[in-house]
Amino acid sequence: MDPMKRQKLETAGWQVGTAEEFLALPPEEARYVELRLRLGDAVRHLRKKQRLSQVQLAERMHSSQSRIAKAEAADRSVSIDLLIRSLLALGISDQDLARYVSGQ
Repeated sequence: MDPMKRQKLETAGWQVGTAEEFLALPPEEARYVELRLRLGDAVRHLRKKQRLSQVQLAERMHSSQSRIAKAEAADRSVSIDLLIRSLLALGISDQDLARYVSGQ
């Protein structure tokens, strides 16, 4: 978060923290959420890098545009399997997939 924005919020009486703190997530659940977010971001990044629309990626995967949108948003209704299959459909290498999973 932008330090100026954080300071303004705290000055106004707001408490600023992480989603993990707010939701009282155990560490393993927080890591799982972060993994889903990283994979969703990777799908969006690689799709845009290849100049594909969500519809084009959906067609490549025999899925729907709305599923791709949900995958990119790391919606909880989207499985890790679909996130990884999306990345594979975009031609991600095993090494790059490992980097996304590890957060590097």
